[in-house]
Amino acid sequence: MMHRTIGTFALVALAACGGAPKDDAAIAQAAADSAAAAQAAMAPEAPALQDIVGTAAAAGTFNTLAAALTAADLVATLQGPGPFTVLAPTDEAFAKIPEADLKALLANKEELTKVLTYHVIAGNVPASQVTTLTEATTVEGRKITIAVVDGKVVLNGNVNVTATDVQASNGVIHVIDAVLMPPKM
Repeated sequence: MMHRTIGTFALVALAACGGAPKDDAAIAQAAADSAAAAQAAMAPEAPALQDIVGTAAAAGTFNTLAAALTAADLVATLQGPGPFTVLAPTDEAFAKIPEADLKALLANKEELTKVLTYHVIAGNVPASQVTTLTEATTVEGRKITIAVVDGKVVLNGNVNVTATDVQASNGVIHVIDAVLMPPKM
């Protein structure tokens, strides 16, 4: 007599199906199906991606950017469906702006909106694509220049991309080490 070992999950599956299969292939398939179902049920779900604003806020290094987005009433826009590519200056990047100038910028909603939308490109532009471009048009309407210098991406000749492809549910964030200022007309 042949002895067969069937796991607990397979027995539960067999009972639910109304009885035991008659052949080895059916037993093996029932065991595989129930083991896969059990594994899927026990596996933790991957956390859902947050939108660009939530992703930046969770990083903890974009507090000034978050305050600026709030002051410019752009939070809801960047929480929208997108997709967006955001060139996100860190708190350290904003700290390079003299304090009086930063306060003046944060108080001037029109200028602040221009500066912030100059950091956004419509669409999802991953680093692999950025490195093939020489320029990109921002949501603000003006272009930024893009160059690869010594293997690093440099924007407008002096702003370095320090981290790339931070995924969000509605686009991607590339971290930069300075605030991009739109050229004066």
